[in-house]
Amino acid sequence: MRASGVLLPVSALPSKYGIGSFSKEAFEFVDQLKRGGQRYWQILPLGPTGYGDSPYQSFSTFAGNPFYIDLEALIQEGLLSRQECDSVDFIGHPSYVEYEKIYRGKFEVLKSAFWRYQPDEDYRDFVKENAFWLEDYGLYMAIKNHLDGTSWSEWDDSLKRRDPEAVSRKREELEEDIRFVYFQQYEFAKQWGKLKKYANDQGVRIIGDIPIYVAFDSADAWSNPQLFQFDEECNPTGVAGCPPDAFSATGQLWGNPLYDWDYHKTTGYAWWIQRLRHCFKLYDVVRVDHFRGFDEYYAIPYGHETAQYGQWKKGPGLELFQAVKRELGEVEIIAEDLGYLTESVLKLVKDTGYPGMKVLQFAFDPSENSDYLPHKYSHNCVVYTGTHDNNTILGWLDEMSPHDKEFALRYMNNYHTPHHEMPWDFIRLAMSSVADLAVTPIQEFLCLGGEARINKPSTLGYNWKWRLIPGQITDEVLDKMYQMTRLYGRV
Repeated sequence: MRASGVLLPVSALPSKYGIGSFSKEAFEFVDQLKRGGQRYWQILPLGPTGYGDSPYQSFSTFAGNPFYIDLEALIQEGLLSRQECDSVDFIGHPSYVEYEKIYRGKFEVLKSAFWRYQPDEDYRDFVKENAFWLEDYGLYMAIKNHLDGTSWSEWDDSLKRRDPEAVSRKREELEEDIRFVYFQQYEFAKQWGKLKKYANDQGVRIIGDIPIYVAFDSADAWSNPQLFQFDEECNPTGVAGCPPDAFSATGQLWGNPLYDWDYHKTTGYAWWIQRLRHCFKLYDVVRVDHFRGFDEYYAIPYGHETAQYGQWKKGPGLELFQAVKRELGEVEIIAEDLGYLTESVLKLVKDTGYPGMKVLQFAFDPSENSDYLPHKYSHNCVVYTGTHDNNTILGWLDEMSPHDKEFALRYMNNYHTPHHEMPWDFIRLAMSSVADLAVTPIQEFLCLGGEARINKPSTLGYNWKWRLIPGQITDEVLDKMYQMTRLYGRV
């Protein structure tokens, strides 16, 4: 069935308190999607973020980001006063998140709500049902905060290695801090559950996004070192990244620990099944980032400063997804199969049956023969004008070579479209394709330039900050969105 959706991170929603949250603006955005004929809302990973603010470097693959907790809801519950919330400086520039202000202010306000909260049966059920990850995460965050954010790899050896006596002492010593973490996760889950149910009731499904890897500085790596390629000192023997290519002469050094796939196989891939089961409670569809890493992954020796000297090694392949199917049944996964793809990667995607991704911004290269050109698509794929890692269409057009831009205009036969309206031609190209699903970042419907870019890979300082301002999505935009969606049979 043909359908379409919009990509917008939760953090980029407009809100009163400096960052998008599960507030009334999120519910209003769902209403806007419905009015615009959209049936999917794609978001970025919801995990708690640390240095660099990247949702792809989270302190936990299971936990939620406390920044997204709606303070208005806590006011309505009597856990906060409006004066307490309004007295905190959350906002600098109205179109950008200032994470330092959010970090300094949000936890201060949440702590006040926590002191007033009286645990009830729903809270106790949540803690019990999520104990398999929450207990380790709560302790990990409590210790980390107590040590001013220090990575677990620099903790005292007894804690780093999870000596039972040392861990037990810390649980007692930091009991209140741990319960504060539990409270945050309960409120996150409760509020997200309400928002997701509302979206589903309006006919809007959620596409969630999970990174293939977890961060080294995470509760996952600290509490389950056996899952990773660590030495006896709990240091990685190799880390993840990408080799040198046309975009980077030294490659990309991500630094995530690599999985010990032999160990995962002995468990029947239990941790991965647990992880995906949790994801499908949060989302209707899951986009798995860097899908090629399941076929072959790039291993960079730990300690190297670039990705130049890594090696490709075999991943678990189809066996992992067969195990997932046995345990979870038929689940909806989108395979992020971008980049250079070998025959074995293409075969893996085909064998799983999962739809892959097509990105229009990758279609118009000097060869004029890219696999991302719409006339080469099959039905079983998801087409994007661009992803969170791409510039906006207007920003991209400004950076294109004259040859590539001329080819794009020739392909679409749109020489007469005013420059500021050209994103709509690319939306039309995606919508009119045979791809079962078309997803467009909200910036393209608003014809925004490079100032609205979400992320520029391999850079720090300006990413993950852009957000909408109230009223930016107008009735005129929604009407135009609906008409184009209807025209190409995606309503």
